[in-house]
Amino acid sequence: MADEPHLIKSFEQELRRLRDMMTEMGGIVENQVALAAVAILDRDSTSASRVVEEDPRVDALERQVEQFVIRMLALRQPVAGDLRQAVAALKMTVDLERIGDYAANVAKRSIVLSQFTLPYSLAGLGHMARLVQENLKLTVDAIGDNDADKAMQVWRSDLMVDDIYTVIFRELITYMMEDPRNITPCTHLLFIAKNLERIGDHATNIAETIYYAVKGESLPDARPKGDSSAYAMVPPSRTGES
Repeated sequence: MADEPHLIKSFEQELRRLRDMMTEMGGIVENQVALAAVAILDRDSTSASRVVEEDPRVDALERQVEQFVIRMLALRQPVAGDLRQAVAALKMTVDLERIGDYAANVAKRSIVLSQFTLPYSLAGLGHMARLVQENLKLTVDAIGDNDADKAMQVWRSDLMVDDIYTVIFRELITYMMEDPRNITPCTHLLFIAKNLERIGDHATNIAETIYYAVKGESLPDARPKGDSSAYAMVPPSRTGES
């Protein structure tokens, strides 16, 4: 969405620079989540290592954004929409950094999980990972475009992620009750699913922050209930698919 031009051109450039830094940070964590999904679904230890290696870059960018915003607040003393944009950046970097941490956790657990032969399909987890990635990409696009409409789409989609997580949780608990040998791998899968669900939550947090920064008003506390039929999951096969 287009912003109103500022009288001081240098301030306009600083806001654009801030948005670029946020988009760069978002791009890195988006790649981390994608690599983490590959690591767990393809048992790819190389992708898992790359996720962990990207963490310092995310942390460094978080510090850069924080320093940039503090300097902007001190020197420019922005008001109204500009102040919302600056404060929103501080909040969003925290959420982006946490997304990177959760992606790294998924990657680390995928390495441990690769030691086990899984007697069930990871299709449900893969579906959840794809939906989380789609929402995160839309979130990063919303940051770059300062787009409240895209932020609203992310906010509406988070319920689907929660629904899928609930189904996965129940299935894994069932496997653990049926055979004690499943307890260790299922525990890792439970944590992985929870990490993905938390990534979705932080993407939603960012979406809410963007909406407020652009519109000057908060989204409703209660999320709308969507049609989750398109996300219905088929119980996994127990015939040895890994």
